[in-house]
Amino acid sequence: MNEPLDLREKGGSRGGERQVSDRRLFMQLLAFGDSADASVLVRALEESGLEGVLYADANDPAGVGLLTWAAEPDFFVTRLRRFLQRSPFAELTQKPEFTMLGRTYSIGYEPQLEDWLLDRPRRVATGDDARWAIFYPLRRTGAFSQLSDDEQMAILREHGTIGHRFGESGFAQDLRLACFGLDQNDNDFVIGLVGKELFPLSACIQAMRRTRQTAGYVDKMGPFFVGRALWRKISAEKL
Repeated sequence: MNEPLDLREKGGSRGGERQVSDRRLFMQLLAFGDSADASVLVRALEESGLEGVLYADANDPAGVGLLTWAAEPDFFVTRLRRFLQRSPFAELTQKPEFTMLGRTYSIGYEPQLEDWLLDRPRRVATGDDARWAIFYPLRRTGAFSQLSDDEQMAILREHGTIGHRFGESGFAQDLRLACFGLDQNDNDFVIGLVGKELFPLSACIQAMRRTRQTAGYVDKMGPFFVGRALWRKISAEKL
């Protein structure tokens, strides 16, 4: 008889028991054009009570990007939708090609599972040094899924080592989100890199291009959204 599916996230052991959670954070980036005065958008966001980040689009002088999140995905089609359908966001032109939606996930060894899934992403996105950000989706080739677990872990370890070095040096922090079935382009992941300066984020992506994963098992990356934070908001409450 088949065992019931267990869709919970699994982390490392605490007190002799493995951590599990059926909660995760959904994060979405929306991009807009035709923003003549971003300060109007900032005021509306301040009054809304929403958590999130508003970015000035580095590649569009009238563009902005809005990153928001919620533990319950209903948020995006209820509260956020109502907010965006009102002025001043309703006057902007949305760029659907840059829409990215993903969910936090665990690898299996996280020492603080709930923090990893729910609180760390919010802190990273809104931190004092999170002035610049690069977001992009990616899709792996089917060949990666056919590798053994050990082969996959070796490939991911090489990739992760680069990210850890940039993080430990204070150059970049990452937001890694699973994206399976959540966008129109069948991407696997959404990646966000944030940091105090833009160059190290670009250098991190450049370094990762040399890894076995990117060179041999990534089918498609992008489009890339590059932005500088204009407004950041996080509440003191845990989700």
